[in-house]
Amino acid sequence: MTVEIVKPGLATTIQDAGRPGYYNVGIPLSGALDQYSFRCANLLVGNDENAAVIECTLLAPELLFNVAAIVAVTGADATPRVNGTTAPRNESFAVQAGDKVTFDFMRLGARAYVAVAGGIDVPVILGSRSTYGLGAFGGFQGRKLAVGDKLPIGKPSAAAKAGRQLPAELAMPLPKETELRVVPGLYFHRITEASADNFFADTWAVAPEADRIGYRYKQGRPLQWRDRKQPFGAGSDPSNIVDAGYPYGSIQVPGGVEPIILHRDAVSGGGYAMIGTIISADMDKIAQMQPNYKARFVRVDMDAALAARAEYKARLDRVRKALA
Repeated sequence: MTVEIVKPGLATTIQDAGRPGYYNVGIPLSGALDQYSFRCANLLVGNDENAAVIECTLLAPELLFNVAAIVAVTGADATPRVNGTTAPRNESFAVQAGDKVTFDFMRLGARAYVAVAGGIDVPVILGSRSTYGLGAFGGFQGRKLAVGDKLPIGKPSAAAKAGRQLPAELAMPLPKETELRVVPGLYFHRITEASADNFFADTWAVAPEADRIGYRYKQGRPLQWRDRKQPFGAGSDPSNIVDAGYPYGSIQVPGGVEPIILHRDAVSGGGYAMIGTIISADMDKIAQMQPNYKARFVRVDMDAALAARAEYKARLDRVRKALA
């Protein structure tokens, strides 16, 4: 029971909910960058919502199914086709042994999720099947998928069936422009008041250097740092600090020029000042931003961040009820 990679796409990997609990030893969360779409895909095919799926980035793969299966595709707007015939997004559908699944280009969004009933049955490493590329472990042989890879499929649950639909109002939004809410961080005081105002006033565009490690943004005004004598152990650039831990979603601005938001495969610490952190409820939005998509940063406090997290969880609960 396998699905074979005929064409690998641009950066296709196996991901699940991730491997929390090892950040203190330098191993990041990994897992699906868009956790919402990932969970929706699993629920559509009757999987446990943490089951491993195929994460497709910008250019989706071509898949050959060697067994009949129930499949669902969520996330980016990339129309799936079974032997050339259009299949639905955000709805489970059946494939037969010998069927080939291909995808149109991603009209909106940057990551699609392909769930197969039974899940992708690769080995569990440190509690997760997720690929961690920098560490070269997890997923399928610790790397991006390649031509000829045969991915084992687990046993489907009794809940697996074709025709289960995600309500349209619960699908992942895929705007070309969005707002990303930020809680100012430990080193926010290091930039000038005018720079802080500019950071939140400017419209920033996703740079080509955007991947699972971090998203770089450009086209905003450079930040100015307050004068100080650099402490022992910090680098010479004003944006340098004595090494510290990096929270998931933290924003660093090397040289004060282009903000980088650290995502699920980012290193756990380093020597750049973190001026703030994207709230957890908005991290999925970043995963769906193509190069040149626009963002505005919006300053919020912890109460607003916690309220947004509660809203996010409530939305997922609505999905669970709708697909039960």
